[in-house]
This record gives sequence, C-alpha cells and structure tokens, in this order.
Amino acid sequence: MKIAIIGTGYVGLVTGACLAEFGHSIVCVDKITEKIEALERGDIPIYEPGLKEIVEKNLKEGRLKFTVEMSKAVPNSEAVFIAVGTPTSRRGDGHADLEFVYCAAREIAKYLSGYTVIVNKSTVPVRTARQVDYIIRKENPDARFDVASNPEFLREGAAIEDFMRPNRVVIGVSSERAREILEEVYKPLFINETPKVVTTPETAELIKYASNAFLAVKISFINEMANLCEAVGADIQALAKGIGMDGRIGSKFLHPGPGYGGSCFPKDVAALIATANEFGCSVRIAEAAVEVNCAQKARMIKKIRDSLGGSESGKIIAVLGLTFKPETDDMREAPSLTIIPSLLEKGAMIKSHDPKGMDEARKRLPGICYAGSAYEACEGADALVIMTEWNQYRSLDLEKIKKMMRGNVFVDLRNVYFSQREKVSLQGFHYTCVGF
Repeated sequence: MKIAIIGTGYVGLVTGACLAEFGHSIVCVDKITEKIEALERGDIPIYEPGLKEIVEKNLKEGRLKFTVEMSKAVPNSEAVFIAVGTPTSRRGDGHADLEFVYCAAREIAKYLSGYTVIVNKSTVPVRTARQVDYIIRKENPDARFDVASNPEFLREGAAIEDFMRPNRVVIGVSSERAREILEEVYKPLFINETPKVVTTPETAELIKYASNAFLAVKISFINEMANLCEAVGADIQALAKGIGMDGRIGSKFLHPGPGYGGSCFPKDVAALIATANEFGCSVRIAEAAVEVNCAQKARMIKKIRDSLGGSESGKIIAVLGLTFKPETDDMREAPSLTIIPSLLEKGAMIKSHDPKGMDEARKRLPGICYAGSAYEACEGADALVIMTEWNQYRSLDLEKIKKMMRGNVFVDLRNVYFSQREKVSLQGFHYTCVGF
C-alpha cells in the first residue's frame, strides 16, 4: 500500500519505519528541511533502540522516503496518517493543543486525489476526528475520504517491539471502507492474530486517554502505598508482589519511585480531565493521581534532604539518571527537572550522568556538572542519588564508589539496590530507598 505519514517526530518516525518494514511504500513528511535531510542520510534525531537500523534498511530497499513536500506524499496514497505533536495548550487549562493537527488537515485537503483514509495517529481528544473531517470538507468539498482514529500505544525504549508485536490494535472508523483499508495496513499483525478493537472514532480517541490515565493512577497508588509502608514499617517490594499476583491487578506499573513523567502520561491525564470538565463530568481518581504525582516529587526532595542531615547546602550530590525512564533520551516531565532545581536552590552542587539524556538535559538543567561516567559523577560526592534505573547502574562497583565519594549517603529513588541493601550497607553506605 502507498501510505503518507505527516510528522517525523517520535510517533511518526516509528510508525513510518515499521509500516515500511511491513512492506508498504511509505513517504514521511516534515516541514523542517534540515530534519528531512538528516533522515535521508539515516541520522535519527531521537534515541530509540532498533529504530536507526529499521530506517536505514528500508531507506536502502526503497520502501521508506522523506520529503518536505506534501504534494509528493498525499496524492495517490490510500491512507494518510497524521502523527504531529499535540502538546498541552499554553492556555494552562489542560487541553491538548491541536494546532498542528488542524494545520496538517488543511494541507492534506489540498492534495487529495481519489478515496483516502485520513488517520489520526496523534493523541487527540474526543471528537477531533469530526473536526478534521469538517476542516477537510471545507477546504476541499469534492474530496472523497473518511477520517479514522488509530491511537498509538508505544512505550519509549520499546517502541519497535510495541509496534511490531502489539498487545492490541485499536481502529476507530465510521465506514466499512475505512475499516477495510486500515485492516489491510495492519494485515501482517492480524495474520499473527493480534487482538483488535474496531469501534467508533470517538471511542478510539478516548481509549488512548483512558489507558494512560489508568496507568498513571496505578503508579500514583503504589507510590502512596510506599509512603504508607515507610510510616508503618512495612516492605513495599513485598506488598507490590503480593497484590500484583492477583490477576485482576497485575504486576506491571507497581514500582514505587519519584513519580511518573514523559511525553504522554502528564499531558494525557491533564487532557482527559479537561475533556471531562468540558462535558460536565468529573474524573476525580485521575485528578487525585496528578496531585499524588506532584506530592511524590516533593517527597523525594525531602528524602534526599533528610538523608543529608536536614540540609543540602554546600553538599555535592551525584545524580545517576536524568531521563524520565531508561532506554530513551526524553527529558519531558522527568522527575529530575523538579528535584534537581530544588536541590540547587538550597545550595547543593549537582554532578550528574545519564547514558543518553545529557545533551537534552544541558538545555533544561543549566548550572549542573555533567560527568562522562557514573564513577566520574561520584568523585568527591557527599551523596549518590539514583534517579533513573538504567541497566548500567544496576551493577555498580560499590567498593570503588565508596572510596571515591566524600560522604556515604546512598539514596535509591528506584529501589534498584533494594534486594542488595545489606550489601550496600556493608560497604559503608547509609542506604535510603522508597517504601521501606
């Protein structure tokens, strides 16, 4: 099939590369010339394991192309995917900013020829498909098309696996013809009996927000349980294991820490709350999750401060991990962006390391020292804080680090060394974790 992808950000690039891997002929469009030129050379603007290899392979085999010209992508395409950004509106009301989606719709309308399915791949609020339909019909009354919703469920750091072997595909359509085309797009998955949900565009749009909100609630819940465990002397790891064994609950997203972040959960939960309010409904559990998440970051700051005797002034703190999760260079809404500035404000000196996130971190966290390795970050430090659970931080030479550090404080905000806490203590560290 001939498919156009509008937008070469995280979702657009992964979608285009993986659909090309399925055997489709893909043209990805972006307005930024320098970005397109880089992609044509095989230079990937984001870190995502496996993405560079798939892009290079399909560029070489001719199934994947990049352009700045909509006229080279949309005409004759059977499906056009809109995969542009939908950040939180600058108005501060929680709603998603749909400017890029609507702009893409107006541009697409100019070049439609023959029946085409316009697919909202971007995360958008309920009834966005209707608005896209209205815009295109206004711009091109003679166009023959349907607008569908096909939300993505890609985890940063595991996006290729999630696209190629998803746990479900959600298709929101208003016509049989649109359904048939989207099922053809994902035919390789359906041959392998990947579960699918075929529903209305409105329901598909809401499924995405509801999924992320539920996971955010789950994270906030386990963080509250961790705080309770600390208060009563219980073990959060055993608690999480005990409730996770219940099939109705499941073990995923029951890992205590400094709170959720990233490009999806914060803005999607906010957008769900804003949408509910717009329609006169309340989603109080989602609202509570947001409040708990904010409080959890503040609690982590206090945990670090208390471990240093009540004040971080004049102390050198080694922070390992800056991104919101491992296997990504994404710094958006990362807990480090809240925690580190608060420590700096109170007079701490921060020495940090992250395997992939330091280039982006330098733009967002000025005034801190960026080390070439975890060990370099620990040199002369009074405290070591694990902020993100990268694999390379799971087997640190603790004896070496203890000799390099000035102090002995070890604050593990991801419980990476929880099962080895006695070993950590035997090395001379004062070990502090979450929920114990």
